[in-house]
Amino acid sequence: MKFEFSPITMIQPIVILFTSLLALSSCAPKQAPEAPQQPAVVDAMPPTPEVKPLQTGAEQLDLYLPKLQGKRVGMVINQTSIVSKTHLVDTLLSRGVKITTIFAPEHGFRGEADAGAYVKDAKDTKTGLPIVSLYGKNKKPSAEQLQSIDVLVFDIQDVGARFYTYISTMHYVMEVAAEQNKEVLILDRPNPNGSYVDGPVLEPAHRSFVGMHPIPIVHGLTVGELAQMINSEKWLEGQRQAKITVIPVANYTHSTPYTLPVKPSPNLPNQQAIILYPSLCLFEGTNVSVGRGTPTPFQVIGSPNYTFKDFSFTPVSTPGATEPPYKNQVCYGKNLTDPAAAQPFTLSYLIDFYKNSTEQDKFFNNFFEKLAGTSELRKQIIAGKTEAEIRASWEPALSNYKTLRKKYLLYPDAE
Repeated sequence: MKFEFSPITMIQPIVILFTSLLALSSCAPKQAPEAPQQPAVVDAMPPTPEVKPLQTGAEQLDLYLPKLQGKRVGMVINQTSIVSKTHLVDTLLSRGVKITTIFAPEHGFRGEADAGAYVKDAKDTKTGLPIVSLYGKNKKPSAEQLQSIDVLVFDIQDVGARFYTYISTMHYVMEVAAEQNKEVLILDRPNPNGSYVDGPVLEPAHRSFVGMHPIPIVHGLTVGELAQMINSEKWLEGQRQAKITVIPVANYTHSTPYTLPVKPSPNLPNQQAIILYPSLCLFEGTNVSVGRGTPTPFQVIGSPNYTFKDFSFTPVSTPGATEPPYKNQVCYGKNLTDPAAAQPFTLSYLIDFYKNSTEQDKFFNNFFEKLAGTSELRKQIIAGKTEAEIRASWEPALSNYKTLRKKYLLYPDAE
């Protein structure tokens, strides 16, 4: 008998076995495939914009050193004229700039003289350079003093108030430069009160060294911006225009907070005093002390004639205030050293002190109109006008000034 074997027949048992094994494996519980590892999720934060450091005009040497090369240079400076922690004079001398003369404003080259004190011509003990005072009888450099000068450098920190006399010194420097065909290089610095504009605009009848321009008490300009306004509005004598170049502050706006690294004058020792200064300087035209001769000038106000006695101070002779008002007398008044008191320009302190003075007939002196820049403010306070009523009288002059100001801004405005 012959048997025939089919290949299929022989394979079938194997196929059946394999199929069975597959079926069994399909019945077994399946293990989930391992999920790919995910990165940890972190809340995404927007990148912090890079804050570029503020640089004063003086600190940007590469912008103005070429303008001084080979020139005979006169410096209009004081203790605020620094590059980092080095005085600008020393900085420029170390770079080969030929400085011939130092011109010093009120308070002197080192900023140590009393307000209004006579400042003598002298020599700088460190460099041997002659120092010419621009305060007292000689507020304006003479033509003779400019004979050995090709360019004048102005670098002085202002505080943004019309009656702060450094801007008057700048005016006279620009004026003589225009007359003698000299260049003026202005190294700009921030205005610590530059975020707003306020106060009565100066009337021409009250023009003086503590108010030379038709601008409000708080002018809202840097010295560079004001210099451009003075020049273009032809406020210099004979409507002349000076050859000026402004080196602007880098990375600055009018809303940029700025604390001065060096006190700008002996009686503005800190930021509190600087912020209060526009409001309190009007008291210099009254019988009220602004704290000269105390550790906190322009942060306390008072007099022996104030009716409320809950706060007092006694002025004494100090450097920068050797003969303060009410020296060695107890003064009653207000303590404004709390940072909350450092508000923008206000008449509230002045109105309060007049109302509560026991000697109202002696409250104002002849200096008041020069500081106020108007004849009306004294009359309004005596008449019992409110601050709101007084403010209304500053228009439209104040609004017109604000419009004019915008033409000369070098930096984004705070408004």
